[in-house]
Parts: sequence; structure tokens; C-alpha cells
Amino acid sequence: MTEPIPLPALSTEKDFDGDAFSPIYTTTVTVQGGEAAHGRASGRARSDDGVLDLDLRMPSELGGDGRGTNPEQLFAAGFAACFHGALSLLARQEELDPTVISVAATVAFGRDPGDGGYLLCVDLAVRWPGVEPEVATALLEQAESLCPYARMAGKGTPTTITLA
Repeated sequence: MTEPIPLPALSTEKDFDGDAFSPIYTTTVTVQGGEAAHGRASGRARSDDGVLDLDLRMPSELGGDGRGTNPEQLFAAGFAACFHGALSLLARQEELDPTVISVAATVAFGRDPGDGGYLLCVDLAVRWPGVEPEVATALLEQAESLCPYARMAGKGTPTTITLA
């Protein structure tokens, strides 16, 4: 018999009152460019702990061979997992079954009409069979304010870019 996976001991309360950002977990993923010297087209992504180690490829829709993971897929997976986790925590607090929840994140890469640059748009589709729409909607709103990916998408995220 396998051991059950422990649930995170994270609070859903907004109970932090510090003066500055207080990291709980930090990771680093390094991307190198590969044969095309272009991380997105032929790169390799490796996490500092070695758990993530994969080839990056452009999707065929962007002129690539499509034979590897692309950044939009990774972002969609992270967003869907994070939102699912936030919603699951809230569901448990309300004594609702989170095992039937699924979150599909659709990430679109395209051009920004505002400045001509590139932009990502995200659509989350949550399936939660057996829960009244009014109850689910209220918890979706709470999850949106709890999930760091949703907060980042709505408010932006502090970013620094330095030459190492």
C-alpha cells in the first residue's frame, strides 16, 4: 500500500501582515538555446533540483517542429495546477468533494493590438460536477483572489531582469 500524498498546510486566510514579500518556496529553471541557439525553438529547460529536465520546441503553429514542450504549455499547466489547488483548499473548507474538480487552462500566444508586441491570454474552464453553480461561482471568485497565478494575471507580478 502506498502512503497518501499529504495536503499542503497552507492557509486560505489573508493573514500575512509583513512589510515585504515573504517567500515560502523558490525555484530556478535555466533555459539554454540548443542547436538553434534559441531557447524557445530548440532549448532545454532544467530546474535547479533536476526534477524538471525537458526539451523546448516551438509549436508547429509558430513554425516549429512541435516535437517538444513549449512555454505556453508549461504556463498553462502551472496556472491550472495552482488554481486547482486553491479551489481544492476552499472546497475542503466547505466540506465539498474536490476530487471531481478539473481545471483546463487555455493559453493563447498572440499579438497585442495596443503596442504590436506579444501577449498571452488565458481562459480557465472549471468542471465541478455535483456542485450548485451559485456555490461553485462563489468559491471560484475566492480561488481567483487566492491563486498566485490568477493574481499575477490580474495585477501583474514584480519582475527584475539583471545581467548575471
